[in-house]
Amino acid sequence: MSVPQPPFQPTDRTSSAATDVNPVVALKELVARLYREQNKVQDLLSSLGFALRSFNNLNQFLELIPLIATRVTDADGGVLFLYKSNGQVSLEKLHCQDIHQRKQIRKALETATSAVTTALTTAQIVPATATLDAQVSHHLGSQIQLFGTTILVKQAERGRLYVFSSDPEYTWTETRQKLVRLVADQTAVAIENDELKVELRKKERLDRELEIGAEIQLRLLPRQCPNVPGVSLAARCQPANRVGGDYYDFIPIERDLNQADGKSSNPDSCWGLVIGDVMGKGVPAGLIMTMTRGMLRAEALNEHSPARILQHLNRVMYTDLENSHRFVTLFYSEYNPQTRRLTYSNAAHHPPLLWQAATKTVKRLDTLEGMLIGLEAHSNYEDAQVQLEPGDTIIYYTDGFTDAANQRGDRFDEERLEGEFKFACRHCQDPQAILEYLFAQVHKFISGATNQNKDDMTLVVMRIN
Repeated sequence: MSVPQPPFQPTDRTSSAATDVNPVVALKELVARLYREQNKVQDLLSSLGFALRSFNNLNQFLELIPLIATRVTDADGGVLFLYKSNGQVSLEKLHCQDIHQRKQIRKALETATSAVTTALTTAQIVPATATLDAQVSHHLGSQIQLFGTTILVKQAERGRLYVFSSDPEYTWTETRQKLVRLVADQTAVAIENDELKVELRKKERLDRELEIGAEIQLRLLPRQCPNVPGVSLAARCQPANRVGGDYYDFIPIERDLNQADGKSSNPDSCWGLVIGDVMGKGVPAGLIMTMTRGMLRAEALNEHSPARILQHLNRVMYTDLENSHRFVTLFYSEYNPQTRRLTYSNAAHHPPLLWQAATKTVKRLDTLEGMLIGLEAHSNYEDAQVQLEPGDTIIYYTDGFTDAANQRGDRFDEERLEGEFKFACRHCQDPQAILEYLFAQVHKFISGATNQNKDDMTLVVMRIN
């Protein structure tokens, strides 16, 4: 028969080992716990950084903000408010660890939002942070440990991030505050990136529209110079921007409306040669240039003199140009191949230069009267004419040539252009060579300038064979 054994009685040594805490072990456990906490915070912040790089939807990213802020601070929840452009405040996102407490927290925050909205005046652009802080703190209650930080985008307050805890022992240490601010900074980056994407898409649409405008404008300019009996022609328009305000055209003076393609079936027909410049650059100037082209082509069919054509054009365009605060300089001429006579009228445009081969001299083709198109409703214009001889050469140009400036600020000016034109007429074989030479001289002159080709540059060269 076995004898029952007495219960186990620990020795004094065993009891001491169980009750005493080894300092080395405790320190290791503390280090391990801190290491785990550090890894957790790093993983959460890394996840937030990955989301910032990966998410294309701002709303999806903002969903994470209260959650991440709560997790990295071991709090009970977080809430994100954003300020709207109209000055109102919006309860954007809420995270609460306790699903039973979430409904109560949301109701308190919505009440705070309504109170802030009511307190705002219409003159304010963004809500006062102090007002929002006071209302959120008041409606959550004094038992909630609350910390908030501002979301700054380009030094402008765009929202507020709050993190809260109902634990009475919870404290907002400096480290926890820094972590919340770090999450808020990531939020600001996401908001700014989203706005930049929106601006980029707008710019892309605008760029596409500019490309379409430039293509349309290019198609409206003559694709090639026409075949005018006894005349050689060359022309080029070089806009400063994709859409410019310079304009030139060759118009067959035919009374047959079927000749809409710009070609003349009659070798003895007169030809209208026109050059113009809308004050300003870019899309507005391009639109006015397009309007000018259409109206001038219509006026050229009415068998009026150049001066009368400009007078009618000015009256028709005056109201539109006055409203747009823009004006047009225009030189319109008509050449008769049978008589080799050029009749012209000038609306304040730079006078074309005529190289007279017989005398080796340059003459300016200008008129005494002639205001800008659109400046006065009843401007008068004057007709003039010149008899051209074989070898004579004319250049029509815009002020992009004469106003082109070098690094020192010196302009290419009319005198320099006239000198280069004389040289080109003596040494160049045809209008195309003259055109290439003059463009090359202007580009050489402005080489190294900060703002090269600030203005549209257009040149038309006409030589009598």
